[in-house]
Amino acid sequence: MSENTQSPRKPRVAVVFGGRSSEHAISVVTAGAVLNAIDRTKYDVLPIGITTDGRWALTADAPERMAIADRSLPNVSDLAESEQGGVVLSVDPANREVVHTEPGSVPKVLGEVDVVFPMLHGPYGEDGTLQGLLELSGVPYVGAGVLASAVGQDKEYMKRVFTSFGLPVGPYEVIRPREWDQNPAAARKKIVEFAADHGWPLFVKPARGGSSMGITKVDDLAGLDEAIEEARRHDPKILVESLLRGREIECGVLEFEDGPRASVPAEIPPVTDHDFYDFEAKYIDSASGIVPAPIGDEATAEVQRLAVAAYEAVSCEGLVRADFFLTEDGEFVINEINTMPGFTPISMYPRMWQESGVGYPELVDRLIQAALTRSTGLR
Repeated sequence: MSENTQSPRKPRVAVVFGGRSSEHAISVVTAGAVLNAIDRTKYDVLPIGITTDGRWALTADAPERMAIADRSLPNVSDLAESEQGGVVLSVDPANREVVHTEPGSVPKVLGEVDVVFPMLHGPYGEDGTLQGLLELSGVPYVGAGVLASAVGQDKEYMKRVFTSFGLPVGPYEVIRPREWDQNPAAARKKIVEFAADHGWPLFVKPARGGSSMGITKVDDLAGLDEAIEEARRHDPKILVESLLRGREIECGVLEFEDGPRASVPAEIPPVTDHDFYDFEAKYIDSASGIVPAPIGDEATAEVQRLAVAAYEAVSCEGLVRADFFLTEDGEFVINEINTMPGFTPISMYPRMWQESGVGYPELVDRLIQAALTRSTGLR
């Protein structure tokens, strides 16, 4: 008499995307690429979209509807299976079940989630908030933990951490919300004095933003107030940086079994139709980087060393894209890191790893496997 054995179920991956930040659409695009790449013979997949007002929605598993089409950006609301239904993740570590609720209907249990792939960019997702919820829920997740996510989102504290570890950063100034609200004249004077020390033009940007949203290149005092208001539309805290003359170099870091490794670097060439590498250049006009960057073996080894050092300094996990300037005197200055870099089809992080021998499906699989082997909590 043969024994009836039940094969173990496949790990279930919840891909969470969208969110309340101004990078909502790019998160949707990124998630579409990841959904398309996940090996369905190896994993069960549960797509969960977060609308711009914060509702967790069960969405269609339809990567083809999640791309930028005719310069039109996708939205979770267009993918949600209902206009009012919500997805609830338990905060009980002993219960990883996800429940879908509809007004007037009995809640439907969607099953347990083994790992979350948070494809969220910006505040309310990439900044440690979602990571904190997942820690409370006891659900492993791809990418950086609470502290690293928060530091990686806040450009001021990111730079402070880099400086404390001896990593080279460029000149910057911070205007906090209270400074501008209570005494804009004094805050403006602070920026003007910074410009007197470091020269125009300046870059005014949200301190906790990404995808180059809300950034303005300011050539003189006349455009300063408008640039500040544009940055504050995304974040009440703003960062002011001086222009660093040099080449823009990026490098990816990925967690392997023996620790983090760096990819070949890429170079972002000057964009002729844009003042700088802004949102339109990145995502609408499909600006392309040069992979690998033609900077020579010595400079390549140095930027790879610095990228891993930045990853370690912030206590990152899983992945990071580190962005640098290679100055005219041959020195690297780190601009920022992204703890959840874009995974769109034209994104630099996957392209750098493709050139380094790790194709897109393997890249996604490595991130999921690394998350499945990590515990939540202190580690």
